[in-house]
Amino acid sequence: MTETTMKKEGYYGSYGGMFVPPVLQEKLELLAGEFERAQADESFIHQYRYYLNDYVGRPSPLYYARNLSEKVGAKIYLKREDLNHTGAHKINNAVGQALLAKRMNARQIIAETGAGQHGVATATVAALFNIPCKIFMGREDIIRQKPNVQRMEMLGAEVIESTRGTMTLKDAVDDAFDYYVKNPDVFYLLGSAVGPHPYPAMVKFFQSVIGNETRYQILDKEGKLPENIFACIGGGSNAIGMFSAFLEDKQVKLFGAEGGGTELTNGNTAATLTLGKPIVYQGTYSYCLVDENNIPVDAYSISAGLDYPGVGPEHSYLKDTQRVQYFPISDSEAVDAFKLLSRLEGIIPAIESSHAVALALKILKSEPGLSVINLSGRGDKDLGRF
Repeated sequence: MTETTMKKEGYYGSYGGMFVPPVLQEKLELLAGEFERAQADESFIHQYRYYLNDYVGRPSPLYYARNLSEKVGAKIYLKREDLNHTGAHKINNAVGQALLAKRMNARQIIAETGAGQHGVATATVAALFNIPCKIFMGREDIIRQKPNVQRMEMLGAEVIESTRGTMTLKDAVDDAFDYYVKNPDVFYLLGSAVGPHPYPAMVKFFQSVIGNETRYQILDKEGKLPENIFACIGGGSNAIGMFSAFLEDKQVKLFGAEGGGTELTNGNTAATLTLGKPIVYQGTYSYCLVDENNIPVDAYSISAGLDYPGVGPEHSYLKDTQRVQYFPISDSEAVDAFKLLSRLEGIIPAIESSHAVALALKILKSEPGLSVINLSGRGDKDLGRF
């Protein structure tokens, strides 16, 4: 996507904005205006909450993981986003944006997907609201996330293979934006807190239900806020959704687990906030993995959902202000955590969520305390891959 125009909106410190061609700027400004009106519309919020409660199955439980807690030596709760309809947090945002698409009389919904959970969530709401749907997905991710591809197709979505670059999430995003520019009646249901304004703000708003629920649930169960919260981060939607309710509580430590890959070198990792630099990438100014000439490079992670060289602009701001601490988790550490949680608690986590579990295991060894791990999705899609 050619980025030629900057719109001074949607900033987090120096990060964010709307760096897009003029044809796309007009569409995004219309979307931003409709989103602003929807937030103030009680009937829209009521409808959104209705679908969250009666269709998605919220609130999702906050589960005391007794066996994991005993092993680690800290009291650990799991926020069970894996129990949502479609098996991950992605459905929260998909429902909200699909309702916006209806308000805007969209004739088609498109989306990008890596691990496939956002693709499934988008295909689900498109079927629910009877709107045609195309899902852009890299060839590599289609191969390694075949069960989710089958689910998308069963739901009636057309899965379009991206064959450019590394054939992973970033390439699917590029193809989706290209299609969006060329088709004026399309609604782009972006899945993470990335891209140009208003997407980071929209995704945060629709995913904030995670943090809001966690806050009242932990206060009800423990009578106090947690000392530590852990979430995985690729683009950053589940993490910003969880962190949003605790950003002003300075006593609550917030931790983001990046896809460390096989080693912390370009081409072998997706640890954007550990190794990256701020540049304009896919419509926003944020951290990105780059080479010596500040050109974006390919990311790698065993997790298709974390395999992305960029990150949401608010996470870049939270890194610089040191409100959130971000750490890379290697493929092997994530796989070990995947197996450990499965066998200790009878809960098979997504390999994405396993990165957050692995980071909690490392941090809580030396800093035990009341903690919450955001279990962003279930791991059926990852079985048999390692």
